[in-house]
Amino acid sequence: MVRVKFATVWLGGCSGCHMSFLDLDEWLIDLAEQVDVVYSPFADIKQYPEWVDVVLVEGAIANEEHLEILHTVRERSQILISFGDCAVTGNVTALRNPLSTESVLQSCYIEAADLHGSIPNAPGIVPPLLDRVQPVHTLVPVDIYLPGCPPSADRIRAVLEPLLKGEKPHLEGRDLLKFG
Repeated sequence: MVRVKFATVWLGGCSGCHMSFLDLDEWLIDLAEQVDVVYSPFADIKQYPEWVDVVLVEGAIANEEHLEILHTVRERSQILISFGDCAVTGNVTALRNPLSTESVLQSCYIEAADLHGSIPNAPGIVPPLLDRVQPVHTLVPVDIYLPGCPPSADRIRAVLEPLLKGEKPHLEGRDLLKFG
């Protein structure tokens, strides 16, 4: 049996999709028997591997670091799943789009600070924000959309289980199609 190289990526989102992934509970054991987790916030792997069979990408693209990671992920992954409403539509993360990047930084680091507010400006501390937050499909091709805020564990399993068998997932029924 060939093991699937599996990854999850967390970009501009709250990590709720990854928390929902953990709600797969006992099925995670079945999943672990079929995949090698080659990259994920659950594992301390620093570099995205050269080849990944299936990747779940959570979050919208909000800064230059997200953009760079997304392009690397797309280039090196066979099946990219846009994972959750932020990845699919921009959702909550895109609420900042009417604002300028300067006003977002001012609000977060100066106005919301308890003491001594300042905008971090040392290299590598805060990646430069993009002018607009964008969903994944506006920047790279997406193979499968898995909406939901977050998608339920049942919906995640309904997508992953057929893929692991080499089949195309079919989401049917109210519980798997309704989201928001």
